[in-house]
Amino acid sequence: MKYAVKKFFMLLLTMVAVSFLAFAAFQVVAGDPATNLLGTEATLEKVAALRHEMGLDRPFLIQYGSWLVGFVTGDLGESYSGGPVADLLAARLPVTLVLSLLTFALTVLLALPLGLRSVRYGSGVRSAVHTVVNQFLMALPPFFIGILLTWLFSISLHWFRHGAFPGFAVNVGGSLWYLLFPATAIAIPRIAQTVRMLRSTVLTEMDKDYVRTAIARGNDRPGVLYRHVLKNSLVPVVTFLAQTMAEIVAASIVVEQVFNLPGLGRLLLTSIGSRDYPTVQAIVVVLAFWVVLANTVADLVNRCIDPRLGGARI
Repeated sequence: MKYAVKKFFMLLLTMVAVSFLAFAAFQVVAGDPATNLLGTEATLEKVAALRHEMGLDRPFLIQYGSWLVGFVTGDLGESYSGGPVADLLAARLPVTLVLSLLTFALTVLLALPLGLRSVRYGSGVRSAVHTVVNQFLMALPPFFIGILLTWLFSISLHWFRHGAFPGFAVNVGGSLWYLLFPATAIAIPRIAQTVRMLRSTVLTEMDKDYVRTAIARGNDRPGVLYRHVLKNSLVPVVTFLAQTMAEIVAASIVVEQVFNLPGLGRLLLTSIGSRDYPTVQAIVVVLAFWVVLANTVADLVNRCIDPRLGGARI
């Protein structure tokens, strides 16, 4: 329990640090938001009045503290394009969140059995073919896979209509079916990476003395693999999967454009193009929280797999 509490406080400290850096960075990059908003109508009097209205004439730390309190309570500020940033994120976050979770689920459900099966190939022709196919899939960028899936399943087979995402409020089942294709595009390289990682860790573990001793005593090889080797091999794999979550979030930003999805990726790119820095700042912090949370969960799972990790037992 102490370990879980410690990780929770580390999560909070990390997010405070990330939020501070994001706030400071966009304060520098954005220049003077009041001048940017007024444009050609900017005068000294109007700029001063708008800066006071936006709270930009206050000390930096006070501005950050006010923004942080607002962020925690759900007030993410106002978008330069009009409307609360929280409303913009609330409309787009579910799409990206479900896409990321679906991608992660596909990665885990397919990579683990495929990785364990690949261990049985040994070092013959099947192993060589597996290595070549695996490296080929790892090299494919998700946006290119997305284009191929769109051509095959939308244009050729008509399994879904490209650009016709119904939305969860209209059709939950149809939305999940639509998201399955971009999730597959993102998951394929991650599945190949995870299979390679699992195969490598399992083969390394299989060469250890305790495995040879167990097999020499009459235990069957698959039994030793599933009862002992797999558990000892999962710690680095779980850590790798947590890192994969960060890659999934990054890839979803691009793949959302390929499949014309109304997620955070499109909102981020649109906000960057229009220099809507409050919205960009909020998205960066939300995505950072998602990645940090994934790594924290991975640490807790690893602690459950191997109680020796992290000191005190949960």
